[in-house]
Amino acid sequence: MPRAAALALLLATATACANDVPEADWSRGLLPDHVTEQGGIVQSLWNGAWIAALATGAVVIVLIVWASIFHRKRKASADLPPQVRYNLPIEILYTLIPLVMVSVFFFFTARDSEALARVDGDAPVKVKVEAFQWSWRFTTTYNGRTLQPVAGMPVNDYRQGPQLVLPVDTKVEFDLSTDDVIHSFWVPAFLFKRDVIPGIPEGNPGRKFQITTLNKPDVYAGRCAELCGVDHSRMLFSVKLVSKQEFDQYVATQQAGSAQ
Repeated sequence: MPRAAALALLLATATACANDVPEADWSRGLLPDHVTEQGGIVQSLWNGAWIAALATGAVVIVLIVWASIFHRKRKASADLPPQVRYNLPIEILYTLIPLVMVSVFFFFTARDSEALARVDGDAPVKVKVEAFQWSWRFTTTYNGRTLQPVAGMPVNDYRQGPQLVLPVDTKVEFDLSTDDVIHSFWVPAFLFKRDVIPGIPEGNPGRKFQITTLNKPDVYAGRCAELCGVDHSRMLFSVKLVSKQEFDQYVATQQAGSAQ
């Protein structure tokens, strides 16, 4: 009972840590709905891993039940069931099958990891993300024009934090940097996060990643996913996906504001 109570308390506190994560359902393997093309890659890899894991688990359970039923000691007989030792075909089988499984997992994981890490350098929208204790500063460049930076401060609701506005159906490149401690840039709806590590020089590929947004206009929560100090839980922001026409209006407004 004490262990059960402790587990229930842990689950309750863990689920209360973040109430801004998109709703997940079983049809997506408990992942939130993705809003980027790269999120579709993650979803496919996740689904494949679950299918393989469930299939393997089902086979193992069937074999355990079969061995328990057909190789148990009979009450009417005092003899032990036949003992099998040094069965070369079986040993080869349970060596090759895991080897094939690991190889398949490695192939798809390596392929998708390479796709997620690819940065083409030709994105029309580029965002410089500066993480600091305990908020964010976003500087957007659109077709060579740099907009007025958007910065924030620690907040209790992601809607109150700094907002990054991005157009739908557009390739976006991110450049992450920080001058204090390790942070992590995480938008759950991207199905992707990237650590922001101090000391990495500008231009290093390890600071960058790119996405292609889908046509799903809405406001999505973002947060720091690396414990970074006393106000880590308040290091919140939002990403607003808008139509290209609305984004052009936003760009004009920001440029007018910076000119003043």
